[in-house]
Amino acid sequence: MGEMTGGRAVVELLKAEQVRYIFGIVGATFLDVLDALYDDRSVEYINVRHEQGAAFMADGLARVTGLPGVCLVTSGPGATNLLTGVAAAYVAHSPVVVLVGGIAVEHYQKDAFQEFDLVGMFRPVTKWAVQITQPDRIPELLRAALRTAMSGRRGPVLVESPRDVLNDTLSPSASPPPSSYRPTHPLVPHPDAIREAARLLRHADRPLLLAGGGVNWAGASDLVVRLSEEYSIPMITAYGRNDAVPNAHPLYVGPLGRAGAPEAAAACRRADLLLAVGSRLAQFTTHFDDRYIRPGTPIVQIDVESRDIGRYYPVAIGIQADAREACRALLDALAAEGAHPQREAWRREAETLRAQRQARLAAEAGLDSMPMKPQRVYAELRRALPPDTIVALDAGAAPAYGYDRLQFTGPRTFLTPLDLGGLGFAFPAALGAKLGRPDAPVLAIHGDGGFLMNAQEIETAVRHQINAVTLVMNNNCWGSEKAYQRAFYGARYIGCDIGNPRYEQLARLFGAEGYYVDHPDQVGDALRAALRAGKPAVIEIPIDPDELPTPVQAIRKDAAAHS
Repeated sequence: MGEMTGGRAVVELLKAEQVRYIFGIVGATFLDVLDALYDDRSVEYINVRHEQGAAFMADGLARVTGLPGVCLVTSGPGATNLLTGVAAAYVAHSPVVVLVGGIAVEHYQKDAFQEFDLVGMFRPVTKWAVQITQPDRIPELLRAALRTAMSGRRGPVLVESPRDVLNDTLSPSASPPPSSYRPTHPLVPHPDAIREAARLLRHADRPLLLAGGGVNWAGASDLVVRLSEEYSIPMITAYGRNDAVPNAHPLYVGPLGRAGAPEAAAACRRADLLLAVGSRLAQFTTHFDDRYIRPGTPIVQIDVESRDIGRYYPVAIGIQADAREACRALLDALAAEGAHPQREAWRREAETLRAQRQARLAAEAGLDSMPMKPQRVYAELRRALPPDTIVALDAGAAPAYGYDRLQFTGPRTFLTPLDLGGLGFAFPAALGAKLGRPDAPVLAIHGDGGFLMNAQEIETAVRHQINAVTLVMNNNCWGSEKAYQRAFYGARYIGCDIGNPRYEQLARLFGAEGYYVDHPDQVGDALRAALRAGKPAVIEIPIDPDELPTPVQAIRKDAAAHS
């Protein structure tokens, strides 16, 4: 067998990782990779309209499948346009592999056309960034990048390969399975740590289980539920991780944190032990203060990475382990002790809080003011969404109401910008999610401001027949910032009012389907029609421009004034 190009070697390595889609915009620096795809249609190049959309799509695919999401772009602006989307993957611990075709090796260090230090530029938002300067090192270094992306706490990586390296040849070799170059068995907990955690759980009167993103990545949802059921431990979820446990479970109180459920916060304040599974207890979950986690509350924190154990709150016991392995070990240790604690009073208290939340949300179905309030939109969505729907929620005011109002039945079905807080995330992330799980209904929820940031990807969705649905709540403003100006600056509004086209008409111009909804009774019908349209679809809903979320600082200030 003759030699192969560096571009062909890249394709073979990705195929071994079950990569079926690569996202980017065609560029001269990596045509040897694309040429290898011409005769091998097992991998499809999704040619997008802006590289930021490519990064968000790769992130969405990676989050719902657990497989690498891959971007392939050219040097200079092709790479720099990816930065925001790669940062979103970084805070989500999402295994996005960024491949960049670089300028020719002989032109480095000459301030050549589109020459930038991409390794240095991407290092803060990746687990690892590397440049390959010899074709025979492509297999070694690309495998190292894939190992880094897919091992431990997952995350994005950057691999820059100069165009002449991709064009050069190397001796062909078999592409071994990923199990030959990275760990395949999850990290197990230390037995002493499990014994101490079990002892704390047995002696607690009001233990509370907080499920984070590590539960999804480890596939631990079923074991978390077993812990809750067998030992009467109510459950809440970390910020943006509502899908970590089934929301219909009678012991699930609600989501904690920014824009979360006040009932979940009340449960957290009452707990005398917090079992945090797969959560860093980060800012938008806890706010780094005592509003939810009371001083002195013992914490058992389980995380696959040691860096964040005890980082923000002192722990009674920290367990570095895979969430699934830790839950299994905890169940075994607790079962060995015999009788299960019943905790009837605490269970009733949690069920009361859950019922209060459900009643509060049900009452919002009666909001009849026009234009619709976003709370009413979510009430209608809960009635109409199929239970297996994957929802991508954008940043911004109107989407923020969704954190407390959407319901999830299974893992890997809720995608948010998390700690990046980036607008424009949801629509392209939903497209990636739809490619990753084509049989699932997929809905992106946007405000008007965020949607227009990546609305050009409607054309990508139409061309590649990616039939996701996007709902745009239009209040003609940057709502989160307008809420701050109203709360703290006497409603002296600057820079927060914007204009918009009719988005359902814009969708039709691109060849997608479009729906305009201005009455609550139409929301469900439009959603059902969009899901069965057989093409990408956009639903526009005008909402009350005066209905804005209360800023977090205002909530904290008001609480302090009444304490």
